[in-house]
Parts: sequence; C-alpha cells; structure tokens
Amino acid sequence: MSTKERILHTLLFELLALLLITLLGPLLIPVASHTLAGIAILLSLIAMGWNYGYNLAFDRLFGADRQTRSPLLRLVHGLGFELGLLPLTLPVLMWTLSMSLWQVLLLDIGAILFFLVYAIAFNWGYDKVRARPGLCGS
Repeated sequence: MSTKERILHTLLFELLALLLITLLGPLLIPVASHTLAGIAILLSLIAMGWNYGYNLAFDRLFGADRQTRSPLLRLVHGLGFELGLLPLTLPVLMWTLSMSLWQVLLLDIGAILFFLVYAIAFNWGYDKVRARPGLCGS
C-alpha cells in the first residue's frame, strides 16, 4: 500500500468507527453525547497514528500481499493492534471519564472486543474491494 492509500484506509476506518461509536455509545456508556463525541475524536486521532505505524510494520513483517492473509493471521493482526493501542488509550479514558483504572480497563476490554471484530471485518472488506480490477491502482 502506498502512503496515500494507507492514509485513506485509516481515515475510512476511523470515520466509520466514529459513526458507530456516536450511534451506539450512548446506549452503553452513561456520558453526555457531546462528551462521548469529543472522547471518540481524541481516541480516533490516537488510533490513526498507531494504525499507520502498526500496519506499516505488520506489512513489512508479514508481507504486503494482504489478499493471501489467513483468518488466523488476520486475528493476530487485530489482536496486536488492539493490545498495542491499550496503553495509549487507558490514561486518556481515565482522565476524560474520571474513572478508575479498573473501570476503564473493563470499558476498554469491551471496546477491544468490538473493535477486534470491526477491524477484522473492515480490513477484510477493504482488501476485497481493493482487489477489484480498476480500484486502488489494481
């Protein structure tokens, strides 16, 4: 993937995630919608930076041919991303939500499970669309 496409991939991923969080978040977290939106944007910016570097390193380690990745490798990819993001998000959530480490850890575990499924589905779908002739330089 080129740098331009990596940025597009990250933006699409985060915009869809923001939409989902904005719609579903208030049902799960007792926080005002505007507060949740602000937290989601902040976490999205953190995740975008992590996403770019993580995916660049992952592609270098496991090859850039994303079409041949097995379901197991996709699971490893998703878990690695989420576990690496955890130390970046916990302090932000503790500060913005005024919650303890334990409360935020439980909240973040729920988010990790959601985003693990979301990331695998998004990336698999993105790779399928990307592989179509005439798209993304194919």
